[in-house]
Amino acid sequence: MNRTRFISPTKGPLDLDQIFADIVSHVETQPQNDHKIIVGTDSQNTRGECDFVTAIIIHRVGKGARYYYRKIHQKHVTSLKQRIFYEASLSLETAGRLAGMLAKNGHSDLNVEIHLDVGEEGQTKELIREIVGMVIGSGFNAKIKPDSYGASKVADKHTK
Repeated sequence: MNRTRFISPTKGPLDLDQIFADIVSHVETQPQNDHKIIVGTDSQNTRGECDFVTAIIIHRVGKGARYYYRKIHQKHVTSLKQRIFYEASLSLETAGRLAGMLAKNGHSDLNVEIHLDVGEEGQTKELIREIVGMVIGSGFNAKIKPDSYGASKVADKHTK
């Protein structure tokens, strides 16, 4: 899949400019509500390749959400550390582009949060400090499991 094309389950293929317009339109219909923009990536090795799915979620807090995702196919990645760092870098790339668009268009009040597929349980616990540091050092808030539903639920749904 094209790295700049995302899929909306309701609107079909969209590029980042169209997603941005949809997010702004969604926020402007109920500006009094709190909104979060979340970016998360998950991956899964299958049949000799690794699928990386990045999701962008616009969450109207307490009132639901909509999301967009893209899937990138890479060669099978055997190193868990390499896979997790690549997931984080894909999220950072997308979040950086969105944050730039928000700032440029007068919507810098909408913060972008990055959800990471790491947690205190399991094999990724040794990577938390490095990955969270990378995200925070890039200027974004970071969430880890169990609070990182953007990666562990939304993006994960499309890795299968």
